[in-house]
Amino acid sequence: MALKELAEYLVKSLSDHPEKVELEEREEDDTVVIELKISPEDIGRIIGKNGYTINAIRTVLQTAASSRRKRARLEVVGQGDLPLEENVDADNEADS
Repeated sequence: MALKELAEYLVKSLSDHPEKVELEEREEDDTVVIELKISPEDIGRIIGKNGYTINAIRTVLQTAASSRRKRARLEVVGQGDLPLEENVDADNEADS
């Protein structure tokens, strides 16, 4: 199983919005870098308390990569903007 597929499986399994999970994979020397974009609602679930969940995912990926004599790095990049409904609610509260 490729590292990107493994990361995708783990993150989607934990996510409430698996359809919004996006991963991009690139190689830098002997390191496979996987960039993760997820729904803002899932960021806390994926990172976990004190970062334990994201660190566990990183450990699994690093272990899988070491069998191929590579290194793995998982980066959480932008999470996108707030949904439109939440922005509208915040504007209405400011007017009150």
